[in-house]
Amino acid sequence: MRPRAWVLLLAAVFALLQLTAVTGRDTPDSRNYVAYALGLGGAGKREAAATTVDWACAGRASLARRGQSVDVVRFHRPDPAAREFAECRSEALKVVDRRLAAGQTDGHIPPFMKPRLKRIFEVRPGYPVFLLPFVTALGVTWGVWTASVLVTVAAGILAFLVLRTLSVPVPLALTGQALYYVLPCGATAMRPMTEGLMLALTLAAVWGCALALTGRARAGTALTCGCLLALVPVKHSQALFLGLTLAGAGTAVLVARGRRGRAPGRGRAPGRGVAAGRGVAAGRGVAAIAVAGCCAVLGTVLLARLLHYPAESESLQDLLTDHFARPDRAHPWSEFLHLEGNFWTEWARRQVGQPLFAAALGAGLWGALRRPAFGCFLLAAAATGFLTQAAHPDINIFGERLIVLAWLLPVIGVPLLLEPVVRRPLPVPAQGVGGRRVHSVG
Repeated sequence: MRPRAWVLLLAAVFALLQLTAVTGRDTPDSRNYVAYALGLGGAGKREAAATTVDWACAGRASLARRGQSVDVVRFHRPDPAAREFAECRSEALKVVDRRLAAGQTDGHIPPFMKPRLKRIFEVRPGYPVFLLPFVTALGVTWGVWTASVLVTVAAGILAFLVLRTLSVPVPLALTGQALYYVLPCGATAMRPMTEGLMLALTLAAVWGCALALTGRARAGTALTCGCLLALVPVKHSQALFLGLTLAGAGTAVLVARGRRGRAPGRGRAPGRGVAAGRGVAAGRGVAAIAVAGCCAVLGTVLLARLLHYPAESESLQDLLTDHFARPDRAHPWSEFLHLEGNFWTEWARRQVGQPLFAAALGAGLWGALRRPAFGCFLLAAAATGFLTQAAHPDINIFGERLIVLAWLLPVIGVPLLLEPVVRRPLPVPAQGVGGRRVHSVG
């Protein structure tokens, strides 16, 4: 089979496996994004709310049915799905109707939550715009599922393309694709939230860095810039973090090249034909990506101020007041730093007890160090997961989804680590007269 066929086969197998859970992957955040998409499609607030609530409550009813079927005490009782759906729908729409009657009709999202919290989601139109054609053509249930499958499949294919751009053998590039699907990044990307699109765009930006480092500076820089720009409406904090880390990685690579006598725009040595030309292009590409990262940071900050996005202090109050359920904190920054220290202490303790994540990061880091220049950019992308988690140190968020971008390090790094094993030539047995193997004596 050709590599393309293997890539499509892996993607198809993953997609088929997702049919085991078409609903039930939503979170409270998902309702806001789906209703936002429906509103962009022309639905009124009440209509968008009712359609979204029906979808979310159907997922909740499905989970209740599955949970009871394996409950050692209640497995033989009547199916609770209908009761669960009715209670969920009544409770959610009661809140929406009360707030609509009170005049909370501004923005694109129905008032599932308080206005200050809703404002945080209003400034993220990217994912709802992505959902819009799917929910319009297929309805909410199958539209959301199809969008999630496609964005997850695409990110796995991007992992394959990154590794092939680095001339990694096809079996290991397919391993990277498979790792994306089976590690937590695949499960998180399937949940109807911004993380799936963020992961795909971040991987595409990493692919741009790989292209730039392999001599295709113009294409690589354009791809990375496009991804940074696309991340702004999806989640502008990710555009800010990725721009910051890519700028740092590009600067580190340029400094290292300068110390080895390979200044930006110069190859390894003059007069080496194609190799020298690729070195020139790579140097310029790295410099361009570093500049693009700086522009992304500056542009995101200015745009957020110009459009009056919720400030850092608002995000802090959201965290410390349990989504504005309690009064604002008088000294949020001191409390935040206190919580930050407690969070990472507890997080490290849990990693020691369940070290899969730490082991995967270690293996990915080892592989990344085998390609130092590219490894800097891969580490930059993975570091945005830690920055996102540090900006919201909540230990109770399901699935550790905020740090999920850190899983890109083992997705790409582990195949790089295994590359010498695959490329190692097999020993050739000694041959005797007539092609027979010569056995040593004694």
